[in-house]
Amino acid sequence: MSDWKARGEDYWREKLTPEQFEVCRRKGTERPFTGAYCDEKRPGTYVCACCGAELFSSETKYDSGSGWPSFYRALDDNHIAEDTDASRGMVRTEILCAECGSHLGHVFPDGPAPTGLRYCVNSLSLRLDPEDE
Repeated sequence: MSDWKARGEDYWREKLTPEQFEVCRRKGTERPFTGAYCDEKRPGTYVCACCGAELFSSETKYDSGSGWPSFYRALDDNHIAEDTDASRGMVRTEILCAECGSHLGHVFPDGPAPTGLRYCVNSLSLRLDPEDE
């Protein structure tokens, strides 16, 4: 088990904002079109807000119209874990940070070429490391 995954709820409550804690550790969802990265255009790398693992490149970000930052490919498939989410009366594929177990969002098979995937991610689960900074 990763050292990150062994950290308890108290650690995460201190490290994260209440909103981040709800999304990242309790599998919540931010309201559509409200996230800091929904309309973000700067080039860079999106990392896990909890542990800093590199997750997505701005080069694969696109406007899906869903209201959440969307990507058609992960930087490294080994950095994203998947689980079945049967909540809210539907079955979806949840995506989590493979390093720390943070809830990121969901992946759907309705994205653009070349992958056909839409990684639909909560802004609160991410931090952008801009290229120019």
